[in-house]
Amino acid sequence: MRLLLVEDDMMIGEQLLELLRADGYAVDWVRDGEMADTALQSQTYDLVLLDLGLPKRDGMQVLQGLRGRKQTMPVLIATARDALAQRVAGLDAGADDYVLKPFELDELLARIRALLRRAAGRAEPVYEHMGVTINPATREVTAQGQPVTLSAREWAVLEPLIARPGMVLSRQQLEEKLYGWKDEISSNAVEVYIHGLRKKLGAELIQNVRGVGYRVPKE
Repeated sequence: MRLLLVEDDMMIGEQLLELLRADGYAVDWVRDGEMADTALQSQTYDLVLLDLGLPKRDGMQVLQGLRGRKQTMPVLIATARDALAQRVAGLDAGADDYVLKPFELDELLARIRALLRRAAGRAEPVYEHMGVTINPATREVTAQGQPVTLSAREWAVLEPLIARPGMVLSRQQLEEKLYGWKDEISSNAVEVYIHGLRKKLGAELIQNVRGVGYRVPKE
């Protein structure tokens, strides 16, 4: 999953960047509202973690802009603005959740997982499909009841596919979930990870849709 982190505080931003990447997310980090607006108009993200007190353009303006463009990705506001009226305004402007600084990191990760589940149209915390079970909270994977170890990149390919059975994702869409701006992308990376997943989880789990991309079939 690819996240946009919008945070102008260097110390907080570096901590969150390290935390999110350690949890398997591809993350782009911008430090002002104008950069956030540019990123949102040029890239596709699964979730935005948005501060409000930003230079150049306020976080509320960024939020209003992305919703005005009909962008539907979840937005989690993380800010020190703790007045009730500001929290209500943020939610009414299109934010999906709100967490106040200083926040517990485990809670932040749990809120991110909950928003990603909702965006995928799922309520259950564990995904089960074709004998494969994945738990986003613990990153545990089983196939036919047996534990399977996946690399972080294999997980990043598998999760969006198994969360939406039947939906085709192109190679480019999967690359966007694997890599941030500064990451070097090898030309056949997605194919390598798909091959590894098929060996570990079964050849039938991920289908190649010729000329389009990949999907996990509906049961």
